[in-house]
Amino acid sequence: MTGVVRLEPVDEQNLEPLLSVAVAEAEPADVMPPVAAPAGWSHARREAFREFHRASFGGLDAATRTAMYAIVVGGEVVGMIRMSRRDEPDVAEVGLWLGQSARGQGIGPAALRELLNLAAAAGIRTVAADTSSENRGALSVLERCGAKLRDDGDRVYAEISLDVAPPC
Repeated sequence: MTGVVRLEPVDEQNLEPLLSVAVAEAEPADVMPPVAAPAGWSHARREAFREFHRASFGGLDAATRTAMYAIVVGGEVVGMIRMSRRDEPDVAEVGLWLGQSARGQGIGPAALRELLNLAAAAGIRTVAADTSSENRGALSVLERCGAKLRDDGDRVYAEISLDVAPPC
């Protein structure tokens, strides 16, 4: 899979393609909050995925204070990246996931770079993330984009200052 990485706000047009990638190439726990539903991609879990994403259609200034973007490469949705305002002024938390077939191709850092541009344009000055210390893919993306990492045992906390240009 090659091509320019674009971010498109998640909406009704790309929500089903996003769900299709999640079902085919990711585990529910990796792409959405936990829900009480049968294991795997049950009907209830698919509906919860849709509702989770629809709740953020309003973006950073809506109730969820979250903007979600489909990651698009070569015209195909390959994953999702989001930013959520924190209570601290000018700080947003980021998270992303990619379908299995899109991993290891430089798409993650490219998507994060695009999100950092959107965050800066929205007045965000610091982007933060936290992940499992075992999530080598996420840690690599964060490091490539200049994050300062703090290891806290089984969790790693990352921070990227948008006051300096990230190297990714």
